[in-house]
Amino acid sequence: MVNRTNGLTRRALLGAFAATSVIAAPTYSNAFGLLRGAGDVRRVRMYNGRTGENLDTIYWIEGNYIKEALNEINHFMRDWRNNQVKAIDTRTIDLSAAAHNLLDTTEPYMLISGYRSPETNAMLRARSSGVAKNSRHLQGEAADLRLNSRSVNQMYRAAAACAAGGVGRYTSSNFVHMDCGPVRSWGS
Repeated sequence: MVNRTNGLTRRALLGAFAATSVIAAPTYSNAFGLLRGAGDVRRVRMYNGRTGENLDTIYWIEGNYIKEALNEINHFMRDWRNNQVKAIDTRTIDLSAAAHNLLDTTEPYMLISGYRSPETNAMLRARSSGVAKNSRHLQGEAADLRLNSRSVNQMYRAAAACAAGGVGRYTSSNFVHMDCGPVRSWGS
């Protein structure tokens, strides 16, 4: 019997952190490697409380991204304030899927923010100092995500263990930012 604490096994966490400690120059191959155990299939599950939409799609099979699934993801992760759609970088999708696999849950992510139009980003910047002027959201390279069954710290550690981009912890707002930029982390 496996002893689980908040859905993560001690062995899985130790293995994930040990794997990242021996890698001198983290790359996106780390996230891809964490997805290999899925039987050459990559899947993303999300819902959007603002639009009421749900997404549960296999977007990659046997080395190939599925164009129709990526189009569905792009539409789902659109700027919901004005319905503008931008292609979401597949590296961001892969990072979020890899982190989700590490968290060992079937609960879909709640999408807080995917693509942001320049108008939306400017409006959010006027309201908060935590919104970057040149946010990766503007390029379709970032996602802000939440899970009710996992803490911000658990999500943050899982995404950081992938060593595949930027990971921000926003504990007071209850979400984790994941992007396909340089490997870095921030927040508390």
